Amino acid sequence: MVADSLKHILFLDIETVAAKPDFDQLDNRFQPLWEKKTKNLKTESSPAESYSERAAIYAEFGKILVIAVGYFVETSEGISFRCKSISNENEVELLTEFSNLINQISAKESWRLCAHNGKEFDFPYICRRLIINSLPMPKLLQVMGRKPWETPLLDTMEMWKFGDFKAYTSLELMAACLGVSTSKDDIDGSQVGKVYFETGDVERIASYCRKDVVVLAQVYMRLVGLGFLSEEQVQFS
Repeated sequence: MVADSLKHILFLDIETVAAKPDFDQLDNRFQPLWEKKTKNLKTESSPAESYSERAAIYAEFGKILVIAVGYFVETSEGISFRCKSISNENEVELLTEFSNLINQISAKESWRLCAHNGKEFDFPYICRRLIINSLPMPKLLQVMGRKPWETPLLDTMEMWKFGDFKAYTSLELMAACLGVSTSKDDIDGSQVGKVYFETGDVERIASYCRKDVVVLAQVYMRLVGLGFLSEEQVQFS
């Protein structure tokens, strides 16, 4: 039986890349804006170097390449965790498919979204890219003007803070502390752009993203005192 604390939660992770392969391919309007951004970042790297290193983490200069999602279901043998990824080099199509998915699942029941550092990165990034691409905002992400405790958004990093506002803890570090197996058996987040622009291997990136969602779900289970998933309980589609 699926515990109440695991029901109707869609765990997610996103992988992002720079909107253009390199700084020189930005148009004449965005190049000076990135140069200005670089000064605010107080980095010693040149605009071209910092673009390659950091553009992907800003929704104004990057795009979403993969969104992986997972959720718990009840089976005849207990519970299982089903995980899939949405990947598409056409960001409009990717975001449309993701929006349709969360609109569909939340049409009849109250669902929540969960990500690690989601309130600082994943959720606002998705919202900004939806607006930039002139796409409608799904109901689950319509959080402007709502109090934090009224939103359907969960964040495992926020749960780990216990009120400590200055603390940042990566998912990888939390997983290590809590005895959860790593997802970094092939690539990590810092290599996503390199893999994409040098090899175009989107499926390799999607596979990494799916593994991160499984780690996220395992970390959440530990935070609410529910132990671990076995390999047999995880199903990829």
